[in-house]
Amino acid sequence: MPNALPLKKHQLSTVPSPALPIAIAPSQRGLFVAGFIMTIWAGSLTLLLMSPQQHSFWTPFAVLWQTFLYAGLFVTAHDAMHGVVSPHPKINRFVGTLTLLLYGLFSYSQLFKTHWQHHHHPASEQDPDFHNGKYKNPFAWYVCFLQRYWSWGRFLGLIASFHAMHLLLHVPEANLVQFWIVPSILSSIQLFYFGTYLPHREPAGGYQNVFRTQSSYRPLWWSLLTCYHFGYHHEHHEYPHAAWWQLPAIVARRVD
Repeated sequence: MPNALPLKKHQLSTVPSPALPIAIAPSQRGLFVAGFIMTIWAGSLTLLLMSPQQHSFWTPFAVLWQTFLYAGLFVTAHDAMHGVVSPHPKINRFVGTLTLLLYGLFSYSQLFKTHWQHHHHPASEQDPDFHNGKYKNPFAWYVCFLQRYWSWGRFLGLIASFHAMHLLLHVPEANLVQFWIVPSILSSIQLFYFGTYLPHREPAGGYQNVFRTQSSYRPLWWSLLTCYHFGYHHEHHEYPHAAWWQLPAIVARRVD
């Protein structure tokens, strides 16, 4: 919430959510979901990187598929930050650290801190994911968003990884660009647009709740494809310890 005091890491998984007739406590199912996403991402990427170096009718669909899986990696790290991948904090940290490294060599500790700043001060000057007050359109906001998370060290690390995979593992450069670089960039746009811009842009009549957010109630399948149900963003902020796959049940309970 905007006026909430900063929380220590060991306190984050114990913050009570408003009463709701659905179990949202961390469980081993969260670890299974996280493992499933990482396994599918890794297997799919390996097959695509080692595929014959040629363009085909299926290439755009493969890029979109890998983009969806990249978004899943980041959403898994996000769930780890909320302590819902596993009941054990060390496992959450391990999964979060691994998925962010796989996603783009991001620092889990840094993103852990900024993400909880976002939850404590949503859509405000203290929110690291919010625009700077001037660039409110989606393109300018996205550029501002990228600048705040830019790191020369991470950029050089990604370049080194690219050349290592090409020279040591003999992965074609075209495959690295199509199935490794492009999907990661597209997924960042996907996550920003559906998980930050649409939920936190200021409505015409101003913000209507303390979370300064709004939900987009799309059909279940479309909600999953767009951003792993993070269109249900008001519910996420109200129940930050519900996993992404539990959000539809929260929405359904409210509708009922």
